[in-house]
Amino acid sequence: MATYLTQEGYDKKMKELADLEAERPLIKQAIAEARDKGDLSENAEYDAAKEAQGMLEMKIAKIKELIATARIIDDSKLNTDVVQLLNTVTIKNLKNNMVVKYTIVTDNEANLREGKIASSTPIAQGILGHKVGDKVKVQAPVGILEFEILKIEI
Repeated sequence: MATYLTQEGYDKKMKELADLEAERPLIKQAIAEARDKGDLSENAEYDAAKEAQGMLEMKIAKIKELIATARIIDDSKLNTDVVQLLNTVTIKNLKNNMVVKYTIVTDNEANLREGKIASSTPIAQGILGHKVGDKVKVQAPVGILEFEILKIEI
């Protein structure tokens, strides 16, 4: 199954992979030092180092799998006629008049602190395919929310 990423998201995953792979020698050194301390059957330091190695290798394998199946989204084909993946959308909550701006991204790149919401979230699902000026109702965990789409940008 393909994983869709922006070029920015792909680059972040490649950096994360490089950073994790750079930790390998440190963990091997910790295992060697713990092994040198004697009896491995009662050596908690050795067990902890081996567990850390296992976790690191699991993270590396997961990122490698994601990268191997990644498809980079061509942002040159984006438009602002309707809300779509990678658009930055300004919406107004019609109940409290609060205006927010979100970029709709893939699940792997979602980061609310950066204003990036996953395309699978209720808000994104509710506004995808709509135009500026449309009023949409979104079923969210807190109930039905009503938004107006004010602006669609690339």
